Amino acid sequence: MATSFVQMAYNMMDMIWLGRVSTNAVAAAGTAGFFTWFGSALFLIPKIGAEVGVAQSYGRDDMDSARNYVFHTIQLDIIIGLIYSLFLILFRHKLISFFDLGDSQVVKMATDYLFIVSFGMVFYFLNPVFSGIFNGSGNSTTPFLINAIGLGLNVVLDPMMILGLGPFPKMGIKGAALATIISQFIATIIFVKISRDKLSLFCGFNIFQIPDKNYIKKIFKLGFPASLQNGLFAMIAMVIAKVIAQWGPTPIAVQKVGSQIESISWLTAGGFSTALSAFVGQNYGAEEWDRIHEGYRKGMFIVGVIGVFATCLLIFGARPIFRLFIPNDEEAIREGIIYLRILGLSQLFMTIEIATGGAFNGLGKTIPPSVVGIVFNGLRIPASIILSSHTSLGLKGVWWSISMSSVFKGIVLTIWFITILKKIGE
Repeated sequence: MATSFVQMAYNMMDMIWLGRVSTNAVAAAGTAGFFTWFGSALFLIPKIGAEVGVAQSYGRDDMDSARNYVFHTIQLDIIIGLIYSLFLILFRHKLISFFDLGDSQVVKMATDYLFIVSFGMVFYFLNPVFSGIFNGSGNSTTPFLINAIGLGLNVVLDPMMILGLGPFPKMGIKGAALATIISQFIATIIFVKISRDKLSLFCGFNIFQIPDKNYIKKIFKLGFPASLQNGLFAMIAMVIAKVIAQWGPTPIAVQKVGSQIESISWLTAGGFSTALSAFVGQNYGAEEWDRIHEGYRKGMFIVGVIGVFATCLLIFGARPIFRLFIPNDEEAIREGIIYLRILGLSQLFMTIEIATGGAFNGLGKTIPPSVVGIVFNGLRIPASIILSSHTSLGLKGVWWSISMSSVFKGIVLTIWFITILKKIGE
């Protein structure tokens, strides 16, 4: 959970400081951020393969298998990261033009931001996979500490490089991108150094070794459904952003900031999702059925409390929270308050859905969370168009389509998992 907070804080720091530059800078970073979001869908293939493969191998006390998952997930991750990085660099102008932003300044800033972060994409890919390997082995402390070091560096570099403090010139949005790359690079270097000392997991590791197609198939089988779900989720969000863009760059900035604030709950739930994935995976490998039942019940109680807290925070604290990010734009603040309060209604259901997805992953059943996510996220597009264009809700219709889809995802996926859970161990 703490590691998830760290990952959330990377983007949150960018938004806080860019909000002091201009609302357009936030909108530009938010637009380019859709493509780093899509990148996170791609690295889910090796990340989930690492978490589940290593966890189940540990449960069977099969260290050879665990080491094979380590090697194959890192190798696959680097290849995907390099290809995606090259794709972003070559097609950055066409990718940004998809959104029809209608503001040349925002378009240029978004293109510059995307160009710079593309060069650090391989580090953005590697750190979560290293974290997944350690999490799968039951060691969540090491990735937290390493990611926290990277965050600490980002916290220091962001204001210096964005605003031009100390030895750095004022670079604005370019500074935010550079600060992120440097921080993630340092975290990757530390992961590599630590992994050399973990002989039980990384013994005999050779990045140039010819991969075993059987392990590649297993990794894709585990990780592809979640990757597809998140990839489609990112694409759906891009389409919705294009719908929002007809109201100008301010609503795009509002959505970006709102998603950062909302990430307090969904990344916290993501931390418990990872914990449940490792816990369920190890106990599934060891055939400890009662522990799976008990772990899921306790996990749901914890994320339920988090969801209720997030609901209260977003509904009753909308104004002061949003002003932390964009303090001087009253139009953005007014729209941001509406957005956060509508999102607040879905937080309990969203946290339950995310944590339940992790429990499904631990069982090796990665398809159900993907089916639920793809179906209800896909419905956001027609719902947002209908509610915003054919009712009196206007822009608020887009916010309602996002919030209500999260409610339905949480209800449907939880019922599905409980149904399967009753059959386990019978």
